[in-house]
Parts: sequence; structure tokens; C-alpha cells
Amino acid sequence: MIRNTFTILDGIGQRLERRLWREGILTWTHFLDVKDTSFINPQRKRFFDETLFFACNELNEGNAEYFAATLKRYEHWRLFDVFKGDAVCLDIETNGLSPNSGGYVTLVGMYNGKDYRCFIRGENLTADALNEELSKYKYLITFFGSVFDIPFLKTCFRALRFDIPHFDLCFGARRIGLRGGLKRLEPYFGIQRQDEVKDMDGYDAVLLWQEAERGCSRALDLLMLYNKEDTVNLFDMADTIYRRLKALTGIEEYLNGSTP
Repeated sequence: MIRNTFTILDGIGQRLERRLWREGILTWTHFLDVKDTSFINPQRKRFFDETLFFACNELNEGNAEYFAATLKRYEHWRLFDVFKGDAVCLDIETNGLSPNSGGYVTLVGMYNGKDYRCFIRGENLTADALNEELSKYKYLITFFGSVFDIPFLKTCFRALRFDIPHFDLCFGARRIGLRGGLKRLEPYFGIQRQDEVKDMDGYDAVLLWQEAERGCSRALDLLMLYNKEDTVNLFDMADTIYRRLKALTGIEEYLNGSTP
């Protein structure tokens, strides 16, 4: 989808993007091959050509940070099909308080589509460890993470870096007409949780951490399983939400078999 995206250009919104598609200019390559258009003046066209030529090179090089900085945040979903092989899902647990009122992160879970890693307070949860793990990936997937998880982490770990594109599924879901928290939406995607944690919520996660601090290993195991379910399930949701968002743009009616 990113190669069909012209909103990366300063001054082009979704309406003008659709007009380009209607004119048969479906990809960056098409745009570069067209010498001029009736609705973009030659000077702007040359500037856009330079921008897209550079973007093509950065995409071919897999430079995700470039697109994190240049693509509007709410359009980061358009990069999913390109970077999903280098993506990581992230979810945190906390002690239930805000960072400015004694709150802290108890656990961070990351899942890359194959392996789940868990970072636990007092064991291996440090900024260096998180940065090292995040450096392996080019794309971040969360649910409501842009509002909760990432700001919370940045407050607790000042040295933490988030400089890759971020697909927040909560807001992607809202754009396709689905509202509610993660647990409420999971049945829509056919997701069922393991019996041990299927009825748990964030408050239960706080209580489990309190028990774990008192030495209950069973509580810590359940907390890790709860977080794993939160994290692993995001990949399947991301794929469905991406496809629905792509359909909403209208690009598919213009592609006629072309490769996006």
C-alpha cells in the first residue's frame, strides 16, 4: 500500500491522492514516469518527483525510520505489508498507578510473529534491554499504545527510543467502525483466549503483580500468560485491520491487477 501512497507528499491529501488514482497514476513509479499533470504545476511536480525518488530508494533500503518521520502518524498502517516481516507487537503491564503518582512498568511483552519475549521488573526490565530488543525491528504494533504504553514507557525509561513506524490497532479499528477495548474486539476477529486468563482484565494484572511480589510464582506465570495473550493476538488483528483500511481508501477499484 505504501507505494500507492501520495499523502507522503506535502500538500497532497486523500482527495488529491484519489484523483491521481483515477488518472491511472497508481504508484510512485507511475508518478515519476508522468511528465506533467493538469492539476499539479510543473514546479511542484519536480519537487514531488525528487521526494518520491528519494522515498523509493529509502524503501528499497528498508529504512523504516525515514517513513516514521515523513509519513503522517495515522498513515503508518500503510507500511504494514512492507514491514510486517520485521514487525514486533508490544504490550505492557503496570502497577495500576500513573507514572507521576508512583506508577511503574511491571512487565513488557514483545512478540515478533514467532517468539514471545518478556521483560520483568527486577529481573531483565531495563532501558538497555528494551532498546536492544526493539533495535531488531522496523515496525511496531500495539493496541492503544500511542496513548498508553509508549508514553508510559518513555516516562519510566527516559533513554528508550521509539523511532520506527507505529501501527496502533485501536485507532485503526475505529476507522473501520470497530470500537472498544482489546478484549471486546477479539471475538470479532475470532480470537479466543486460554481458559486461565480469558476473563482477566487490567485490574487482575495489577493484583497478579502484587501476589508475584510476595513470592507467588504461579501469579507471575499467569501475569506473563495474560500479557502474552494481549501481545500475540495483535498480529492477526493487524492483518485484518490493514486489509480493511486498504479497502476503505478505494485503491483496489483502480488497481485492476496491478501490484500495489
